Amino acid sequence: MKAYIFPGQGSQFPGMGKELYESDALAKELFEKANEIIGFRISDTMFSGTEKELKQTNVTQPAIFIHSVILAKTKEAEFKPDMVAGHSLGEFSSLVANKSLSFEDGLRLVIARANAMQKACEVEPSTMAAILALDDKIAENICLDISNNDGEIVVPANYNCPGQLVISGSIKGIEIACKMMTEAGARRALVLSVGGAFHSPFMEPARIELSDAINSTNFNTPVCPIYQNVNAQAVINPEEIKKNLIAQLTAPVRWTQTVENMIAGGATSFIEVGPGKVLQGLVKKINKDLTVGSI
Repeated sequence: MKAYIFPGQGSQFPGMGKELYESDALAKELFEKANEIIGFRISDTMFSGTEKELKQTNVTQPAIFIHSVILAKTKEAEFKPDMVAGHSLGEFSSLVANKSLSFEDGLRLVIARANAMQKACEVEPSTMAAILALDDKIAENICLDISNNDGEIVVPANYNCPGQLVISGSIKGIEIACKMMTEAGARRALVLSVGGAFHSPFMEPARIELSDAINSTNFNTPVCPIYQNVNAQAVINPEEIKKNLIAQLTAPVRWTQTVENMIAGGATSFIEVGPGKVLQGLVKKINKDLTVGSI
């Protein structure tokens, strides 16, 4: 069984999608449709913009979504997923791929998500850190200790693969956490260059704002299950998909558990759809015997 997986923020690169635009008539049509929906020529930024320009939240999230979804649509004849999943933002791409959402509605939701998250980041300074080679349980307990004893918010944000956990929280809380986790045996605790604490309580204003947009959007019954970030379970019910998509903004991305459950559900190969190869690397770290590839 084939599992198609879709990357999230951080996988963008200058020139992404240019070759696709120039070589495929459907891709060109969809890029132009995206430009129209978003209100500026995001394709120009994707094709010839700098890394700095691509890192702007209102560009990054739609750019990765557009690239991933158009790539899947240009391969429609061979694109026959048995199951899909996406990492954070990638969940929206996967919902277009399994026909829960139209391309247009998916893009509008991603634009709304990016804007809501940007606003939430500006309310209160916050950040994230990558914790390497430390048991998840130890990291979780340290987050709890800091929240209980120091009054700072620190939570697990991304369970990427065994030995790679990303945490989110207040600036001071993350500083304390990095020190404690290094002392507890982490090989590295690295503060990330991000705009704020994604997948944490700091995103609550964004969750509230995005919930209205999601609830007012039409979701179809998908052609195959999506394994969602918040519970790592296969879902096909449109109302449940909506509920999980709203909860995703303040809940951790359970990527390790998602891949494990997709394997248990029968997945034998994982195909990444979109820019970069980040997810292929994570899948291999979760189970080195799996077949991985990309479109």
